[in-house]
Amino acid sequence: MTRLALFDLDDTLTDLSGAFSRWAAEFAARHELPDAAITWLIAARRGGPMDRFFAEVRQKFDLAEPVQQLWASYRARIPQLVQLYPDALEDLALLRAAGWRIGIVTNGMQDNQLAKLRRTGLLNAVDGYCISAAVGLRKPDPRIFHLAATKLRCRADHRRLGHRRQP
Repeated sequence: MTRLALFDLDDTLTDLSGAFSRWAAEFAARHELPDAAITWLIAARRGGPMDRFFAEVRQKFDLAEPVQQLWASYRARIPQLVQLYPDALEDLALLRAAGWRIGIVTNGMQDNQLAKLRRTGLLNAVDGYCISAAVGLRKPDPRIFHLAATKLRCRADHRRLGHRRQP
């Protein structure tokens, strides 16, 4: 039986929080906002729909740009700012060398998540991926993990889904 390891992308293999902090600093500088704006942006981004977040940003800083334009600028920039955690590619290579099939299961927009996979080199380091917006399922729905396993030509063991195991 083929062993399968599925990983999340954001803040598991990549440092999305760090990328967001770098984006916040760039955003504040571009809009000539005070340094306190960076702290506010980081604290205000606590999950949930991004259109709601950018509506808050627009209102808080009295910006003229429409919410959708703010969000589109963010989506275009964040894949360029995201970085892998140290040794992520090496660790994935070790798992593959030990006979594991490696997949990524991530929530997010397909174009944005694919851009992150390409830019970081993860696209070539894994056997496949499953992006929520592309398949119409979001984690933690177990069906997305079963779908990922099927795409990677592995059989999912429902008793082990959601449990982390060391190889």
